[in-house]
Amino acid sequence: MGNIKVGITVWYFFCFTFCIAADVKVTVKGLAPIATIYDDFICATLDWWPTSKCNYDQCPWGHSGLFSLDLDNKILLNAVKAFNPLRIRIGGSLQDQVEYQVQNSSKRCLPFQKSEAGLFGFTAGCLTTHRWDQLNHFFNQTRAKITLGLNALVGRKKSSQKDSTLWFGDWDSKNAGNLMKYTVSKGYKIDSYELGNELCSNGVAARVEAEQYGKDMTVLKKLVQQVYPNQNTQPKVLGPGGFFDDKWFKTFLQVSGPNVVNGLTHHIYNLGAGSDPTLANKVQDPYFLDQIRKVYSNVSATVKQFGAWTEAWVGESGGAYNSGSKKVSYSFSDGFWYLDQLGMTSTFNHKVFCRQTLIGGNYGLLNTTTFVPNPDYYGALLWHRLMGKNVLAANHVGSPYLRAYSHCSKQKPGITVLLINMSNSTTFNVSIQNDGNASGSGEVQREEYHLTPKDRDIFSDVILLNGIPLVLTKSSDIPVMNPKLVNAFLPIVVAPHSIVFAVVRGFNAPACS
Repeated sequence: MGNIKVGITVWYFFCFTFCIAADVKVTVKGLAPIATIYDDFICATLDWWPTSKCNYDQCPWGHSGLFSLDLDNKILLNAVKAFNPLRIRIGGSLQDQVEYQVQNSSKRCLPFQKSEAGLFGFTAGCLTTHRWDQLNHFFNQTRAKITLGLNALVGRKKSSQKDSTLWFGDWDSKNAGNLMKYTVSKGYKIDSYELGNELCSNGVAARVEAEQYGKDMTVLKKLVQQVYPNQNTQPKVLGPGGFFDDKWFKTFLQVSGPNVVNGLTHHIYNLGAGSDPTLANKVQDPYFLDQIRKVYSNVSATVKQFGAWTEAWVGESGGAYNSGSKKVSYSFSDGFWYLDQLGMTSTFNHKVFCRQTLIGGNYGLLNTTTFVPNPDYYGALLWHRLMGKNVLAANHVGSPYLRAYSHCSKQKPGITVLLINMSNSTTFNVSIQNDGNASGSGEVQREEYHLTPKDRDIFSDVILLNGIPLVLTKSSDIPVMNPKLVNAFLPIVVAPHSIVFAVVRGFNAPACS
């Protein structure tokens, strides 16, 4: 007890000496939404990487790959169920080397094996009907909404030119079609099919030209329409699932044509390599994080000009590539990047944001070994429960280290404001205003969810909600996340290195009525 008192005394002395308090007015424009998202905007990925996938002298994937993941793990089941539903994208780098064993075949169906001759250093891998049945049982149990990434290199040939990554020829849809037919015959539900992974523009290990990709998307669309003739239950078609390139994406949309691509998916790894020693600084640097705005803006503009029938999705984003950072990606500090990206992406009318990963690598929402939720899991779950479909403009004049985003509240009246304090020394006292005027809510209390790291260590993998550690219950359930009730006439106190969701029930916002 004495040590605790000493620690608190030291902290108060530190803050009295070094901490700064700033009063900030955040203006929320509630007249009309500036963008909309899906109710199931939050998405997480499951990847194909085997145990032998290694980066930077570490092998952080364990048994989290789709061939070996323990689908009966109680924590995993409860973590997915808590979203009701969680959108899950099945895909990743090895996606374009997956074969589907859905018909009688004498050929052995083997998992990925290390091979210098294969893409990303692995041979092709084979998905058995038995494993596909197990995965769908898990999806049904957890009520997950599934995007399935298909192998887009089947039928193509690699260029014979030295050092060329180009693959040419038409996509062979037969194997994918057989998987779809088997899926329908078993009554399994798929929300959307995505063709290929990071094959667009310059590609990653392999690439396909935009004109060819556009033609192949029309083949996929016709296949989906054939296998799923009922338009009410017909899965969406997504692509290209790679890094944005203005010319490539425009050509792709023009060639595929109207009403083919339902979701234009692009990938974001704006933090750089997971081994970058400056990564901890990047996730707290608002100027660095703002650089990605241009990509979101350009994708939205491309949709508006060349594909009004489609919509923008972030199909995969882990922040730092090559399995993420072993210091940052699973810690509280990653929330500065992750929740800021969710807020920013929403303002650019992106409908879905898929986090790499649900489990696997260093950037999993769940710990790869124990399955215990990492801090970003709880940030994602609070977003999912509190932030509604209509996105509102939220602005303030002041420090860029305070980020402010607002949506209509989910299910209940009013608005929810997300406040992210990236400063390690400034407390922001935030007053919420409606277009520069008092909100006139008449509400006595406001609901607040303050997220902070254990022991004020932003590299901790334990997150506190209103000062209480979020830990699993004895039965491995996700803990209850109750807000604290605060006098609505007082400012929202956003401590250094903290994240706050605040629900203002009586806020006068016609966009939310």
